[in-house]
Amino acid sequence: MNSPRLLRRCLFTTLSAALVATAAVAPTHAAPQPRAAAVAFSDTFDGPAGSGVDSSKWQTETGDNVDNHERQYYTPGTDNARLDGQGHLVIEARRENPGNYQCWYGTCEYTSARLNTSGKFTATYGHVEARMKIPRGQGIWPAFWMLGQDIGSVGWPNSGEIDVMENVGFEPSTVHGTIHGPGYSGSGGIGAAYSLPDGQAFADDFHTFAVDWAPDSITWSVDGTVYQTRTPADLGGNQWVFDKPFFLIMNLAVGGYWPGDPDGSTSLPQQLVVDEVKVTTSD
Repeated sequence: MNSPRLLRRCLFTTLSAALVATAAVAPTHAAPQPRAAAVAFSDTFDGPAGSGVDSSKWQTETGDNVDNHERQYYTPGTDNARLDGQGHLVIEARRENPGNYQCWYGTCEYTSARLNTSGKFTATYGHVEARMKIPRGQGIWPAFWMLGQDIGSVGWPNSGEIDVMENVGFEPSTVHGTIHGPGYSGSGGIGAAYSLPDGQAFADDFHTFAVDWAPDSITWSVDGTVYQTRTPADLGGNQWVFDKPFFLIMNLAVGGYWPGDPDGSTSLPQQLVVDEVKVTTSD
Protein backbone atom coordinates (compact mmCIF):
# COMPACT_ATOMS: atom_id res chain seq x y z
CA MET A 1 0.00 0.00 0.00
CA ASN A 2 1.09 3.59 -0.34
CA SER A 3 1.91 3.84 3.37
CA PRO A 4 3.54 1.52 5.96
CA ARG A 5 1.63 -1.45 7.36
CA LEU A 6 1.87 -3.65 10.43
CA LEU A 7 2.67 -6.87 8.74
CA ARG A 8 3.93 -6.45 5.21
CA ARG A 9 4.52 -8.89 1.54
CA CYS A 10 6.30 -14.53 -3.32
CA LEU A 11 7.59 -17.60 -6.19
CA PHE A 12 10.27 -20.03 -7.20
CA THR A 13 11.63 -21.37 -10.48
CA THR A 14 14.19 -23.97 -11.44
CA LEU A 15 15.64 -24.67 -14.85
CA SER A 16 17.72 -27.58 -16.08
CA ALA A 17 18.87 -28.85 -19.48
CA ALA A 18 21.16 -31.58 -20.74
CA LEU A 19 22.85 -32.16 -24.09
CA VAL A 20 23.73 -35.75 -24.88
CA ALA A 21 26.09 -36.91 -27.61
CA THR A 22 28.10 -40.11 -28.15
CA ALA A 23 31.12 -40.90 -30.29
CA ALA A 24 29.14 -43.43 -32.33
CA VAL A 25 26.03 -41.38 -33.02
CA ALA A 26 26.02 -37.86 -34.40
CA PRO A 27 24.28 -35.46 -32.04
CA THR A 28 20.76 -34.35 -32.90
CA HIS A 29 19.07 -31.11 -31.90
CA ALA A 30 15.43 -31.16 -30.86
CA ALA A 31 13.25 -28.20 -31.71
CA PRO A 32 12.89 -25.79 -28.77
CA GLN A 33 9.87 -26.61 -26.65
CA PRO A 34 7.76 -23.97 -24.88
CA ARG A 35 8.18 -23.95 -21.13
CA ALA A 36 5.11 -25.39 -19.45
CA ALA A 37 3.38 -23.41 -16.74
CA ALA A 38 3.34 -25.19 -13.40
CA VAL A 39 0.73 -24.23 -10.82
CA ALA A 40 2.57 -23.52 -7.59
CA PHE A 41 -0.46 -22.26 -5.67
CA SER A 42 -4.19 -22.20 -6.39
CA ASP A 43 -7.36 -21.59 -4.44
CA THR A 44 -10.82 -21.51 -6.03
CA PHE A 45 -12.59 -21.24 -2.66
CA ASP A 46 -14.85 -24.24 -3.05
CA GLY A 47 -16.69 -25.35 0.06
CA PRO A 48 -19.92 -25.03 2.00
CA ALA A 49 -21.44 -21.60 2.48
CA GLY A 50 -20.28 -20.02 5.72
CA SER A 51 -17.15 -22.12 6.06
CA GLY A 52 -13.68 -20.69 6.47
CA VAL A 53 -10.76 -20.61 4.08
CA ASP A 54 -8.44 -23.59 3.67
CA SER A 55 -6.16 -23.33 6.70
CA SER A 56 -3.39 -25.18 4.87
CA LYS A 57 -3.18 -22.21 2.49
CA TRP A 58 -4.23 -19.14 4.47
CA GLN A 59 -4.00 -17.69 7.94
CA THR A 60 -6.28 -14.94 9.23
CA GLU A 61 -4.65 -11.89 10.79
CA THR A 62 -6.31 -10.01 13.64
CA GLY A 63 -6.00 -6.55 15.10
CA ASP A 64 -5.99 -2.93 13.97
CA ASN A 65 -3.48 -0.86 11.98
CA VAL A 66 -2.22 2.33 13.56
CA ASP A 67 0.55 2.83 10.96
CA ASN A 68 -1.96 3.56 8.21
CA HIS A 69 -4.57 5.03 10.57
CA GLU A 70 -7.09 2.52 9.26
CA ARG A 71 -10.36 2.34 11.16
CA GLN A 72 -11.22 -1.39 11.02
CA TYR A 73 -10.44 -4.26 13.36
CA TYR A 74 -9.48 -7.47 11.53
CA THR A 75 -11.47 -10.28 13.12
CA PRO A 76 -10.66 -14.00 13.46
CA GLY A 77 -12.38 -17.02 11.97
CA THR A 78 -15.36 -16.59 9.69
CA ASP A 79 -16.72 -13.40 11.23
CA ASN A 80 -15.71 -11.30 8.22
CA ALA A 81 -14.17 -13.80 5.79
CA ARG A 82 -16.07 -16.88 4.64
CA LEU A 83 -16.96 -18.94 1.60
CA ASP A 84 -20.29 -18.25 -0.10
CA GLY A 85 -20.85 -21.85 -1.32
CA GLN A 86 -20.59 -20.72 -4.95
CA GLY A 87 -16.81 -20.84 -5.34
CA HIS A 88 -16.02 -17.44 -3.83
CA LEU A 89 -14.37 -16.04 -0.75
CA VAL A 90 -16.24 -13.03 0.63
CA ILE A 91 -14.30 -10.54 2.75
CA GLU A 92 -16.82 -8.16 4.27
CA ALA A 93 -16.31 -4.80 5.94
CA ARG A 94 -19.08 -3.74 8.33
CA ARG A 95 -19.88 -0.79 10.54
CA GLU A 96 -20.12 -2.73 13.82
CA ASN A 97 -18.16 -3.91 16.84
CA PRO A 98 -19.86 -6.91 18.43
CA GLY A 99 -16.64 -8.00 20.15
CA ASN A 100 -15.98 -4.60 21.75
CA TYR A 101 -12.65 -4.51 19.92
CA GLN A 102 -10.28 -1.67 20.76
CA CYS A 103 -8.37 0.20 18.06
CA TRP A 104 -5.62 2.81 18.09
CA TYR A 105 -8.25 5.56 18.20
CA GLY A 106 -10.46 3.99 20.87
CA THR A 107 -13.41 1.63 20.45
CA CYS A 108 -13.30 0.27 16.89
CA GLU A 109 -16.07 1.42 14.59
CA TYR A 110 -15.65 -1.19 11.83
CA THR A 111 -14.72 -4.85 11.34
CA SER A 112 -13.16 -6.56 8.33
CA ALA A 113 -10.66 -9.32 7.47
CA ARG A 114 -7.10 -9.82 6.26
CA LEU A 115 -5.57 -13.13 5.15
CA ASN A 116 -2.04 -14.14 4.19
CA THR A 117 0.01 -17.19 3.22
CA SER A 118 3.03 -16.51 5.46
CA GLY A 119 4.49 -19.78 6.69
CA LYS A 120 2.27 -21.72 4.28
CA PHE A 121 3.25 -20.55 0.80
CA THR A 122 5.94 -18.32 -0.63
CA ALA A 123 7.34 -17.95 -4.10
CA THR A 124 10.13 -16.22 -5.92
CA TYR A 125 9.12 -15.14 -9.46
CA GLY A 126 6.22 -16.28 -11.63
CA HIS A 127 2.73 -15.18 -12.64
CA VAL A 128 0.67 -14.09 -9.64
CA GLU A 129 -3.01 -13.33 -10.17
CA ALA A 130 -6.34 -12.91 -8.43
CA ARG A 131 -9.78 -12.70 -10.01
CA MET A 132 -11.86 -10.40 -7.82
CA LYS A 133 -14.83 -8.11 -7.68
CA ILE A 134 -13.85 -5.17 -5.52
CA PRO A 135 -16.15 -3.06 -3.35
CA ARG A 136 -16.94 0.64 -3.68
CA GLY A 137 -17.34 3.72 -1.51
CA GLN A 138 -15.46 6.54 0.13
CA GLY A 139 -12.96 5.19 2.64
CA ILE A 140 -13.01 1.61 1.28
CA TRP A 141 -9.54 0.17 0.51
CA PRO A 142 -9.25 -3.36 -0.95
CA ALA A 143 -5.84 -4.81 -1.79
CA PHE A 144 -4.08 -7.90 -3.15
CA TRP A 145 -0.35 -7.73 -2.42
CA MET A 146 2.86 -9.47 -1.33
CA LEU A 147 5.53 -9.04 1.34
CA GLY A 148 9.04 -10.46 1.62
CA GLN A 149 9.02 -13.49 3.92
CA ASP A 150 12.03 -12.03 5.74
CA ILE A 151 10.00 -9.11 7.13
CA GLY A 152 10.32 -10.50 10.65
CA SER A 153 14.11 -10.16 10.53
CA VAL A 154 14.72 -7.14 8.27
CA GLY A 155 11.53 -5.13 8.84
CA TRP A 156 9.54 -3.06 6.39
CA PRO A 157 10.34 -1.64 3.85
CA ASN A 158 13.60 -3.63 3.62
CA SER A 159 11.46 -6.73 3.17
CA GLY A 160 10.00 -5.30 -0.02
CA GLU A 161 6.34 -5.02 -0.91
CA ILE A 162 4.62 -5.73 -4.23
CA ASP A 163 1.12 -4.30 -4.50
CA VAL A 164 -0.57 -6.26 -7.27
CA MET A 165 -3.81 -4.30 -6.88
CA GLU A 166 -5.04 -1.52 -4.63
CA ASN A 167 -8.14 0.59 -4.99
CA VAL A 168 -9.20 3.61 -2.97
CA GLY A 169 -12.93 4.09 -3.01
CA PHE A 170 -12.92 7.65 -4.28
CA GLU A 171 -11.48 6.28 -7.57
CA PRO A 172 -14.07 3.68 -8.64
CA SER A 173 -12.59 3.28 -12.14
CA THR A 174 -8.90 3.05 -11.14
CA VAL A 175 -6.54 0.56 -9.53
CA HIS A 176 -2.88 0.97 -8.61
CA GLY A 177 0.17 -1.29 -8.79
CA THR A 178 3.19 -0.30 -6.69
CA ILE A 179 6.51 -1.52 -5.30
CA HIS A 180 7.95 -0.41 -1.96
CA GLY A 181 11.47 -0.90 -0.68
CA PRO A 182 14.30 0.91 1.10
CA GLY A 183 14.29 4.51 -0.11
CA TYR A 184 10.99 4.20 -2.02
CA SER A 185 8.32 3.35 0.53
CA GLY A 186 5.00 4.78 1.66
CA SER A 187 3.97 7.72 -0.48
CA GLY A 188 7.34 7.36 -2.24
CA GLY A 189 6.45 3.93 -3.61
CA ILE A 190 7.04 3.45 -7.33
CA GLY A 191 4.06 2.46 -9.46
CA ALA A 192 1.32 3.39 -11.87
CA ALA A 193 -2.46 3.43 -12.18
CA TYR A 194 -4.81 1.65 -14.58
CA SER A 195 -8.29 2.97 -15.35
CA LEU A 196 -11.23 1.33 -17.04
CA PRO A 197 -12.59 3.14 -20.11
CA ASP A 198 -15.80 5.13 -20.33
CA GLY A 199 -16.20 5.59 -16.59
CA GLN A 200 -16.77 1.91 -15.84
CA ALA A 201 -16.39 0.93 -12.19
CA PHE A 202 -14.31 -2.02 -11.01
CA ALA A 203 -17.03 -2.85 -8.48
CA ASP A 204 -19.47 -3.75 -11.25
CA ASP A 205 -17.78 -6.99 -12.35
CA PHE A 206 -14.94 -9.43 -11.74
CA HIS A 207 -11.50 -8.51 -13.04
CA THR A 208 -8.16 -10.31 -13.04
CA PHE A 209 -5.26 -8.44 -11.44
CA ALA A 210 -1.79 -9.89 -12.05
CA VAL A 211 1.94 -9.42 -12.01
CA ASP A 212 4.53 -11.27 -14.05
CA TRP A 213 7.59 -11.34 -11.86
CA ALA A 214 11.07 -12.25 -13.08
CA PRO A 215 14.63 -11.49 -11.99
CA ASP A 216 15.02 -7.70 -12.20
CA SER A 217 11.52 -7.00 -13.56
CA ILE A 218 7.88 -6.90 -12.47
CA THR A 219 5.06 -6.31 -14.97
CA TRP A 220 1.47 -5.46 -13.98
CA SER A 221 -1.71 -6.23 -15.93
CA VAL A 222 -5.48 -6.01 -15.61
CA ASP A 223 -7.53 -8.57 -17.55
CA GLY A 224 -4.40 -9.34 -19.56
CA THR A 225 -3.68 -5.71 -20.49
CA VAL A 226 -0.18 -4.69 -19.39
CA TYR A 227 0.07 -1.19 -17.94
CA GLN A 228 3.54 -0.95 -16.40
CA THR A 229 6.90 -2.69 -15.93
CA ARG A 230 9.40 -1.86 -13.20
CA THR A 231 13.11 -2.74 -13.09
CA PRO A 232 16.09 -1.73 -10.93
CA ALA A 233 16.64 1.18 -13.34
CA ASP A 234 13.48 2.80 -11.92
CA LEU A 235 14.79 2.98 -8.35
CA GLY A 236 17.20 5.91 -8.64
CA GLY A 237 20.06 3.89 -7.26
CA ASN A 238 18.09 2.36 -4.39
CA GLN A 239 18.18 -1.37 -3.68
CA TRP A 240 16.02 -3.84 -5.63
CA VAL A 241 14.69 -6.25 -2.96
CA PHE A 242 12.49 -8.51 -5.09
CA ASP A 243 14.73 -11.52 -5.74
CA LYS A 244 13.63 -13.63 -2.75
CA PRO A 245 10.52 -15.41 -1.39
CA PHE A 246 7.34 -13.37 -0.89
CA PHE A 247 3.98 -14.37 0.58
CA LEU A 248 0.47 -13.33 -0.52
CA ILE A 249 -1.99 -11.05 1.28
CA MET A 250 -5.64 -10.09 0.67
CA ASN A 251 -7.45 -7.54 2.80
CA LEU A 252 -10.26 -5.01 2.89
CA ALA A 253 -9.36 -1.92 4.91
CA VAL A 254 -11.69 0.86 6.01
CA GLY A 255 -10.27 4.36 6.22
CA GLY A 256 -6.64 5.37 6.41
CA TYR A 257 -4.29 8.08 5.21
CA TRP A 258 -4.71 7.31 1.51
CA PRO A 259 -8.44 6.62 1.04
CA GLY A 260 -9.63 8.88 3.84
CA ASP A 261 -12.37 7.85 6.21
CA PRO A 262 -15.91 6.78 5.28
CA ASP A 263 -18.47 9.57 5.17
CA GLY A 264 -22.21 9.95 4.77
CA SER A 265 -21.99 8.67 1.19
CA THR A 266 -20.40 5.35 2.20
CA SER A 267 -22.74 2.37 2.17
CA LEU A 268 -21.82 -0.54 4.42
CA PRO A 269 -21.37 -3.46 4.48
CA GLN A 270 -19.05 -3.71 1.49
CA GLN A 271 -17.59 -6.94 0.08
CA LEU A 272 -14.39 -7.97 -1.63
CA VAL A 273 -15.41 -11.12 -3.53
CA VAL A 274 -12.52 -13.38 -4.57
CA ASP A 275 -13.11 -15.98 -7.27
CA GLU A 276 -9.58 -17.40 -7.56
CA VAL A 277 -5.99 -16.82 -6.53
CA LYS A 278 -3.30 -18.56 -8.55
CA VAL A 279 0.48 -18.55 -8.87
CA THR A 280 2.18 -20.24 -11.81
CA THR A 281 5.83 -20.72 -12.57
CA SER A 282 7.72 -22.03 -15.57
CA ASP A 283 9.06 -25.58 -15.44
